[in-house]
Amino acid sequence: MEIRVLKYFLTVAREENITKAAEILHITQPTLSRQLTQLEEELGVTLFHRGSRKISLTNEGILLRRRASEIIELVDKAEHEILESEDKIEGKISFACGEITAVQILVDVIKAFQKKYPLVTYELLTIAADGARDNIDRGLIDIGLLLEPVSIDKYDFIRLGTTERYITIMRTDDPLVKQEAIKPKDLVDKPIILPIRESVLGEIASWFGDYYKDINVILRSNMSTNASIFAEKGLGYPITIEGSQPYLDSNKMVMRRLEPDLLATTVLAWKRHQPYGIATNKFIEFAKEYFKQK
Repeated sequence: MEIRVLKYFLTVAREENITKAAEILHITQPTLSRQLTQLEEELGVTLFHRGSRKISLTNEGILLRRRASEIIELVDKAEHEILESEDKIEGKISFACGEITAVQILVDVIKAFQKKYPLVTYELLTIAADGARDNIDRGLIDIGLLLEPVSIDKYDFIRLGTTERYITIMRTDDPLVKQEAIKPKDLVDKPIILPIRESVLGEIASWFGDYYKDINVILRSNMSTNASIFAEKGLGYPITIEGSQPYLDSNKMVMRRLEPDLLATTVLAWKRHQPYGIATNKFIEFAKEYFKQK
């Protein structure tokens, strides 16, 4: 399976028309059709439903599109990293992180690094720690800012030394606003919105203690911003990280800390024994020195 043919396949999948795809690829329509047919024969599956006006992907085609996109992204990333030079560092560094307070620290590190290497660019994927770790494992992301608990046995990492505090969010007209902190028993008869991450659920279950079996979970969400919209509409009480709500509209919503405190730490992590581009290696070295001085 050639990279060139995968690019052909992805172009046709996007355009849903062989003639238009052939024009974009600057090849003839018969050549493109022949390449697609050979790809199907090589894989032993049908990739397209061919209609009179447009073509669409079969289930097998949808799966290949997903994997082919990842393969092309990795190839492009590898080509770019190979062309980087020590004298003129222009690489791109990709990060993944959740909606957490420690993002502010990451920005500070990037800002300091950028002064030394102004030609480096950055890519940021906002995703929960488990998803970030998966993308690092697959080579799609260089560095993750991960909220613990998360398994980091395969990674080198820097523990940032910051503490993330869990809170709950509610409307300004909610009766619980009168309290400075929210205890487990206060939420027993309330609709609760929890994170999707299983490891975090274990921490929250421990916080609820004996009350956990009685709570009413109406929603699990991987994005705190979306969970807060549910709260604004009066549909639930999200339990989330305080740092995920930097732009909370205090005229409509308020946050209250949990009591007892439910805390978490963060790590800046990258895969051990993984070859990286010059820019990423420079950033890792820079970050180690940066945090030594803190």
